[in-house]
Amino acid sequence: MALWDRLKESASSMQTQLLAKKNDLKSGAFRDASMAMCALVAAADGSIDPDERRKVAQLISTNDVLQNFPAEELQRRFEDACNKLTADFEFGKVSVLQEVAKAKKKPAEARAVIQIGIVIGGADGDFDKDEQAMVREACYALGLPPHEFDL
Repeated sequence: MALWDRLKESASSMQTQLLAKKNDLKSGAFRDASMAMCALVAAADGSIDPDERRKVAQLISTNDVLQNFPAEELQRRFEDACNKLTADFEFGKVSVLQEVAKAKKKPAEARAVIQIGIVIGGADGDFDKDEQAMVREACYALGLPPHEFDL
């Protein structure tokens, strides 16, 4: 099976798992951590171009699992995290990873945050090495083993 096919299958599987847990994913910690995760994936290469920012924002607004939260609130939290990352990437990354770590107390939410990162990263068909590395860092922030997610 080609890497592209495995990637699509993995992202689809993650989305299915997330949908099954949708009713359990309603906390503010999950909301904040998932938006931080989306921003980290968007900025994985060290910058976020406006087109990439728009695409990720669109994915957030159409993701069924995130429908538990008002779209405007998700957008604001995503933009805040993106702004931290674009102002000073290294310092912003530390701050945004701290937001991700808020989901650490609930293992199901922590795993869901990582799955969201993988779904967002793979949405364009190319879950590249920078995106994978960023999701791996988020795993460490959440105390999860990256190999559990094939990272």
